[in-house]
Amino acid sequence: MIAELFKGFDHVLLEVTMAILPLLVFFVIFQFFFLKLDKEKIKNIVVGLLFTFAGLALFLQGVEVGFYPAGTEIGELLGERENTLILLPLLGFLFGFVATFAEPAVRILNHEVEKVTAGSISSTVMLITLSIGVAVSIALSMVRILLGIPLWYFIIPGYALAIILLFISKDRFISIAFDAGGVATGPMTVTFIMAIAVGLATVIEGRDPLMDGFGMIALVALTPILSVLILGMIFTRKERLENDS
Repeated sequence: MIAELFKGFDHVLLEVTMAILPLLVFFVIFQFFFLKLDKEKIKNIVVGLLFTFAGLALFLQGVEVGFYPAGTEIGELLGERENTLILLPLLGFLFGFVATFAEPAVRILNHEVEKVTAGSISSTVMLITLSIGVAVSIALSMVRILLGIPLWYFIIPGYALAIILLFISKDRFISIAFDAGGVATGPMTVTFIMAIAVGLATVIEGRDPLMDGFGMIALVALTPILSVLILGMIFTRKERLENDS
């Protein structure tokens, strides 16, 4: 059992090493020429790097043996049920909402936004906004797979709307919005939700897992941008009403 769980772990360790090594080299160079941190800080950084290495390795191994197979099986199971046109978008919305709540990068972004804005944009509001945005994108992805709708039917109008909103949004919300689009496409969404989409496209007649199962991440990157820009418009309107009163 244990041997199966750690099958191929050596390749994962090599991948994580190649990912972290350049960062370590850059840190050593900057430490030697510019930073010159004391020994205590260097010790803490080294310990942090070791934790990062172990965490990434275990997470990627968990994805390989757990997340991706589980997501694929769930997608195939859901695709074989009846009334999928009603059930799958609802489940997709739920999966997207929950996955965003568990996304570490989203939590960090929300915390930084709350800190920089002195609490005027709370982390809770940001979390709910991003969760709704991702949830909508997953629901739309399920509909796209079920009906065989081309991806660009969603992408082009979506980014056109985002560009329009740029001209009527405040700069701080524009910056947050595009960062939100990046952090929403984190490990929880990419590994689990995408696996469900691929599994779903595998069992639906007339669907190609390569053509229909992928592309979901493009929507996931788009909808948080729109949701944060819309949130910015709500905040702007609220500020105007308060000033008028």
